[in-house]
Amino acid sequence: RITAPEPLAADRSAIDSLVSAAATLTADKVIEEKPADLAQFGLKEPAARVVITLKDGKTRTVLLGDDAPVGGGGFAQVDGDPKVYLLTSWVKGGLDKLAVDLRDKRILTFDRDKIVRVELTRKKDALEFSKNAQGSWVITRPQMFRADSWSVDDYIRRLQDLKLDPLLTSDQKADLEKQFRTGEAVATVTVTDAAGAQKLELRKNKDKYYARSSAVEGVHLVQELDAKALDKGLDDFRNKKLFDFGFDDPSRIEYRGQKRQMVLTKSGEKWSDGGKPMDAVGVQTLIDRLRELSAASFPASGFTQPLIEVTVTAKGTEKVQISKSGDKYIARREGEPALYEIAASSVDELENAAADVKEAPPEKKK
Repeated sequence: RITAPEPLAADRSAIDSLVSAAATLTADKVIEEKPADLAQFGLKEPAARVVITLKDGKTRTVLLGDDAPVGGGGFAQVDGDPKVYLLTSWVKGGLDKLAVDLRDKRILTFDRDKIVRVELTRKKDALEFSKNAQGSWVITRPQMFRADSWSVDDYIRRLQDLKLDPLLTSDQKADLEKQFRTGEAVATVTVTDAAGAQKLELRKNKDKYYARSSAVEGVHLVQELDAKALDKGLDDFRNKKLFDFGFDDPSRIEYRGQKRQMVLTKSGEKWSDGGKPMDAVGVQTLIDRLRELSAASFPASGFTQPLIEVTVTAKGTEKVQISKSGDKYIARREGEPALYEIAASSVDELENAAADVKEAPPEKKK
């Protein structure tokens, strides 16, 4: 923590960098062995004094003087050593820090790796995310849905990237408070990690966005791009993929469609259907089409008699049924209430890929 000039939370990485700079302090060269006048180097009344206290109570002091008139860098001296050293600009910059450089500027200070729940409330809806037993994000409110983990993680990253302005005057702080108080509510986000919950309130006043956090004092201006990225609804976080096997290699595919029915099993690197070897290229194309199946929207109803039924076994087993309602294709995953509308072109590509799975050509005799 920063204890002076006022108590402030510290930026861990900035402090680590400062300590590292002190621990590895190396001069570019010695300017004078025994200078007669330290004033000419700005070291009689140094611009900065860095005092390092070790665990055993001993201290080491580095004095930072004027910048060198030629070639860049600055003059320095160490306690107990009369020499005047020249530090390169980047070495001097590693030590010469202000409180504003070292303070934690995050508006929310949660531990990203230990988050267990995120709650998002807007005028339109209220959402909640939590981690399942496998460590993946799921939507738990308004009801249980599969979540797009990348979208949830990106949302959390944007929350953590929100920064305060450490140089605000008291008048500016008062104006921000006023703008927030009279602003229109946009969203409230509560993030819970192992240490507890932190809340962020986001409001809009005219064309600007303001945030108040339970983790730090005051109201803070939020850039429009960041604010809009935080104002998201249910569909923005839902997993649009019909299958979760991703880049895992399936070991079994049971396909029952309008153009083709088959049960493909894999042994080693070879696929077969009913004991007949199948062409691996055609099977791979079918797998690619299954991986690509995505929802265009999430209808509340419309599922009818399934026309296509696919069961894929990879690390687990997933079953998807696809029906047609009017000119729309509606799908559902076994054991889940959610429905997915799929583009007709995607269904055509899937059916064509299944129809194109052929027997493997006979192996040439040696």
